[in-house]
Amino acid sequence: MMSGMRPGIIILREGTDTSQGKPQLISNINACQAVADVVKTTLGPRGMDKLIFDGRKVTISNDGATIMRLLDIAHPAAKTLVDISMSQDAEIGDGTTSVVLLAGSMLKAVKPFVEEGVHPQIIIRNVRAAAKLAVQKVRDLSVPYDINTKEGYEMLIKCASTSLNSKLISGHQDLFSPMIVEAVKSLNDADALDDIKSLVAIKKIPGGDVRSSFLVRGVAFKKTFSYAGFEQMTKKFENPKILLLNVELELKAEKENAEVRIEDPEEYQSIVDAEWQVIYDKLDACVSCGANIVLSKLPIGDLATQYFADRGLFCAGRVDDADLKRVSKATGGTIQTTTNGLYDGVLGTCGKFEERRVGDERFNVFEDCPQSLTCTMVLRGGSEQFIAESERSVHDALMVVKRCLKSKAVVAGGGAVEMEVSKYLREHALTIEGKGQLIISAIAKSLEVVPQQLCDNAGFDATDILSALRRKHSQDSDGKWYGVDIAEGSICDTFESGVWEPSDNKCNSIAAASEAACVILSIDETVVNPRSQDPGAAGNASMMQQQKPLSNMMGNAMDAVNAQKGGSRSGNLGNGVSYLKGRGGG
Repeated sequence: MMSGMRPGIIILREGTDTSQGKPQLISNINACQAVADVVKTTLGPRGMDKLIFDGRKVTISNDGATIMRLLDIAHPAAKTLVDISMSQDAEIGDGTTSVVLLAGSMLKAVKPFVEEGVHPQIIIRNVRAAAKLAVQKVRDLSVPYDINTKEGYEMLIKCASTSLNSKLISGHQDLFSPMIVEAVKSLNDADALDDIKSLVAIKKIPGGDVRSSFLVRGVAFKKTFSYAGFEQMTKKFENPKILLLNVELELKAEKENAEVRIEDPEEYQSIVDAEWQVIYDKLDACVSCGANIVLSKLPIGDLATQYFADRGLFCAGRVDDADLKRVSKATGGTIQTTTNGLYDGVLGTCGKFEERRVGDERFNVFEDCPQSLTCTMVLRGGSEQFIAESERSVHDALMVVKRCLKSKAVVAGGGAVEMEVSKYLREHALTIEGKGQLIISAIAKSLEVVPQQLCDNAGFDATDILSALRRKHSQDSDGKWYGVDIAEGSICDTFESGVWEPSDNKCNSIAAASEAACVILSIDETVVNPRSQDPGAAGNASMMQQQKPLSNMMGNAMDAVNAQKGGSRSGNLGNGVSYLKGRGGG
């Protein structure tokens, strides 16, 4: 036996797919580029929409985060781009397409260095350095403003309009932008910006014109399930007192298998009377506390509905939890879990309450609330897909205005800030030596993907416009805010044109894209476990192990018995039957 021969060591189970080294890195970069290519046509005011059918419902959208979430991406490395798109959506609300596009462009720019054998850690170090410089440059370029002045208010309107520019409802900015700014500004005045998702409600009602959408400075929710007697109620109040409950106000049948033993039939009537007395005590407590409107998260039955209607009260049961909390915030009422001990301090109030018809729906509307914390936006539209996309557009704009109020600084959009940062990085690259100079220059070139894609999506010649932008930014001292003019097919001062974005949007986009690129570049091996490809593989293997043939002695004994009956119990066949062992055999 030769001493040099050693047995191979098997670490991973059979069927495990492993790929490593340079080919693996290039494969990951190609996968990320493929994902970026899917969403790149949705960028900007002239971006196209995507129709995604998941087998159950159709979604039409040009929102990057929505598309990335609905795409069933199988490649494990490419899923990183989905993560950064989701984080951008949660943190900023807008720029979800840009961040994916920037990450794909950065990876494409450094791909030649990988192919030529530059170590990934050198590339990562320089990508991070370039991103840090770029973010700092954006902060230096940003223009601060005071949100309490008229100019500050106009700045917020323009930021909201810029966000809506690339959306389906871009033609109705004059309607939606003031609504969005007013809703967010009311939260800012109350120092409750972080709760924007719970305090600003968006209700969707199919039908009607999109211009019929409106803002309720308070709370509005759809009429809940009602019983007989509901139509006799008073549907309009001035300065009402509002009682909010988490209590069931209806007679309930006894629990299953409940047993009550009585000795006299008259005692049964007293038990029934006691049940009625319990519900009447609850209703009396609601009326005697002085409330005009009773809302409950739990059902309010037909008895209670008729009882309140006879006494001139309005009630609604099965109110959604989020709506009930918004009413509580707006009116100053406290949600009660019992009807005992109710007093004036737990009741809320508002200037006006009425039931209003909107399209085919009826809405309970609370206006002129003492706490100007909550707003409700009611969206109208011809189709469900249109309203769903309108909701996503309004959500993005709400988040952008929120970010504007927090950062209090803006930069110009339309690719202007990317061109200026690109110029700065190119100039900085000339001051350093070695491979870093080439890598930072490549990252600088990759930032130009945003104005380039804006041109491509609008049908303009990207080469001519990019050349003009480079010349303007490098030669003119006042050219730092020049970007793509979508309307005329040329270049213009986008800051003067009112195309503004919060500086945090650009900072977050560049930082997130560079981090995603670094994560992809740091992967040198991918191990795909066969169980992840075939979810039933693990279960089948364990079942096969459990179904091993019985021990020889027991198996032979059972085979002998079963052979007489013409069958077989274990893996061994009966007498006189040959055993063919193949792919299906054990």
